[in-house]
Amino acid sequence: MNPVHSTLLSSVLLFTLRIQELADACSCAPAHPQQLICDSALVIRAKISSEKVVPASDDPLDTHKMIRYEIKQIKMFKGFEKLNDVQYVYTPFDSSLCGVKLDANNKKQYLLTGQILNDGKVLIHLCNYIEPWDDLSLSQKKSLNQRYQMGCGCKITTCYMVPCSITTPNECLWTDWLIERKLYGHQAKHYACIKRSDGTCSWYRGGPPPEKVFTDISEP
Repeated sequence: MNPVHSTLLSSVLLFTLRIQELADACSCAPAHPQQLICDSALVIRAKISSEKVVPASDDPLDTHKMIRYEIKQIKMFKGFEKLNDVQYVYTPFDSSLCGVKLDANNKKQYLLTGQILNDGKVLIHLCNYIEPWDDLSLSQKKSLNQRYQMGCGCKITTCYMVPCSITTPNECLWTDWLIERKLYGHQAKHYACIKRSDGTCSWYRGGPPPEKVFTDISEP
């Protein structure tokens, strides 16, 4: 095997193992923030007011617990057709079941994405895109209003090693891991994959001309 390929493959395997160590039975496939937002039924900016451990269901034989976070919704970006205002979000108590821990002591603001259950409850977990609001870039905050959703018909493919090339016209290559050895790097923080009028997709920054051009990546 090519030494470069061997090193890159080892890095990817180590990254996967670290995710498994951190989340035990919870396994989340790496995904660009745009993809996670497109796949979510609800996207909101909210302040965490308090937390409480509650039963997962009304069944007395069910011993599972949930954390119920009381929130103050600041802005809704997605989910208008199902909910007007969200007061609580729920997550599994155990991290092994993909439960997520939020800071409820300092009234911290988050970007929350999640699913809406049949009973109207909002479920969030580690595989959703959940970030402190202040950690988002300006480009990410602007993209939440419309830009990300304009690209929900696009396919974002993660590049782990070279060669890495587009296989369909509506595809964008996500190269943060390949270039920076981290998933949420420059491309995740500053670019959105947008569908053009001809049906093709490409990265768009929505500001000054990009310093980097993300295209097909192949071996020299």
